[in-house]
Amino acid sequence: MRRVLIATAVGAALLGTGSAFAATTTTTFQVQAAVQKACQVNATALNFGNYTPGSGAASGTSTINVLCTKTTGFTVALNGGSTTGGTVAQRLMANGTNTLQYNLFTTNTYATVWGDNSGTSVTQAGTGNGLGTPVAYTVYGQLLDNPTNQNAVPGNYTDTITVTVTY
Repeated sequence: MRRVLIATAVGAALLGTGSAFAATTTTTFQVQAAVQKACQVNATALNFGNYTPGSGAASGTSTINVLCTKTTGFTVALNGGSTTGGTVAQRLMANGTNTLQYNLFTTNTYATVWGDNSGTSVTQAGTGNGLGTPVAYTVYGQLLDNPTNQNAVPGNYTDTITVTVTY
């Protein structure tokens, strides 16, 4: 039993002696990142529903959500659509070679055409809240009950609008 105690005491003495000779040194380093401007955009479909010629204008809405890094300024433009002959001033939906006139506006008063700043159309501006917090815009669509639309061939009409966010 005595030998065990002596070995333990010698081991403890050696451990204590070794730590008296330890040395340390330190340094620092920087951590960096450069946050780049970034934006994402998504939109819901605009559906006018059923249009019966002669029964009045049809309306519908779409929501555009723009997600940009904080404080990033941006503008939202809408093109004239994918239907041949459609422009920002007079958008068209197509059913084969048949067309139906409509347009997109910034408010439900249908006074200002939302487009690409061509002619009298305007874009919408905003500032990013961060990629987790969208800036939401409502697009107001109106299909007039005008003579051209009243002469439309029955069927399903479609168009595709391209949303462009510039930042």
